[in-house]
Amino acid sequence: MLLLVPVWLATAAVSAGPNPPAEAVTVIHAGVLIDGTSAAPRRDQAIVIRGNRIATVGAWSPASVPAGATVVDLSAATVLPGMVDAHTHVMLDPKEDSYDMQILKESTAFRAARATALAGRMLEQGFTTIRDVETEGAGYADVGVKKAIEKGYVEGPRMLVSTRAISSTGGYALDGYSPDHHLPTGAQLVDGPVEARKAAREQLANGADWIKVYANHRSWVDAKGNLVSQPTLTLEEIQAIVDEAHGQGKKVACHAYNGIGMRRALDGRCDSIEHGLDLTDQDVAQMVRQGTWLCPTMMPYYYEQEPEGTPGGIRDRKRVEVHGPSLKKAYNAGVKIVFGTDAGSFSWSEPLAREFVLMVEAGMTPMAAIQAATSRAAEMLGMAGQIGVIAPGAYADVVAVQGDPLTDVKALGQVSFVMKDGRVYKSERPGRPPS
Repeated sequence: MLLLVPVWLATAAVSAGPNPPAEAVTVIHAGVLIDGTSAAPRRDQAIVIRGNRIATVGAWSPASVPAGATVVDLSAATVLPGMVDAHTHVMLDPKEDSYDMQILKESTAFRAARATALAGRMLEQGFTTIRDVETEGAGYADVGVKKAIEKGYVEGPRMLVSTRAISSTGGYALDGYSPDHHLPTGAQLVDGPVEARKAAREQLANGADWIKVYANHRSWVDAKGNLVSQPTLTLEEIQAIVDEAHGQGKKVACHAYNGIGMRRALDGRCDSIEHGLDLTDQDVAQMVRQGTWLCPTMMPYYYEQEPEGTPGGIRDRKRVEVHGPSLKKAYNAGVKIVFGTDAGSFSWSEPLAREFVLMVEAGMTPMAAIQAATSRAAEMLGMAGQIGVIAPGAYADVVAVQGDPLTDVKALGQVSFVMKDGRVYKSERPGRPPS
């Protein structure tokens, strides 16, 4: 017997418990399918899900529906893989207080509890997996949030975490205070390759999936109008961290803007460059040669700026001036690019899909931007074929949007359906089908 359930009622049919029963079968009728890897979408597709995995994908017909299956009607929507935000900070919320005050005044317990709610907001926007790149002074709390989600205590995306991050003395906030006081810092500060390696070992032992390092800290505009950024960790320190992480089968993400710090990050063979505001032709060529990933995180630089004419405002506008062309240069040269918003550095009321718009405005195609948040991100995270694709064997992470994101990428901000691991977390009445 065929059980046909309207999409806005499908939640009740498949969402009992943290995951659906292993024998549960769901069929999604996709009006338009962007599968995460193909160059073009397919129309009128059937996605058969058994438990929390995709079993088959093929042309829709009543015969494609197994007996007793629950049918989710997304024939009026564009269906995509669950998306990946590869650069987040769920321990931060700028609406609460300034960065410094969050570290100085808020307990780790409070920040972890708040993070569970913020992670849930990401899931509602269609992000079923995130890479959270440091807790900003909250220690190893991200490991706890990750486990709470995995065990079903709270709802949120699948998380890969990098715990405390690593920089050098004078290379990260809190700074600028009286030297008479011993204040906490947003990252673990080290000096020398021995301390750097020890910090990496400690973080990996405490649950880090990735190690996050800083090659740059402050930046400013010099007398010639160039963006200059303070280098932090030395090449030898970065090499020690990368060697330790790679030896344990883990990867290293590096916060790098430009200049000396960028060269150290690339020569040290960090796996991903975060931000990459001002890449030279030499930087881009080295990234292509080494297979280094770029996570540009454009939103905070475009939407969070100090007043015009102030030193900080001049710096912020220079960052925007060079950022878009830098991404375009990397994209045209074939650098591997992943989607990341830097969520937590700006208000959580900002729709995360605005990052797609900025990527397309910088020169990426809508399909390339989508793949940066799906199959390409999965590849970087070592989860190719498991997430970021609608394909047999992948986790049943499925989202739907109203409209056609290939003609208007803003449609990715209109998420009407979210499934993670075969469980429906969001389901709204469908609108008009894409043209």
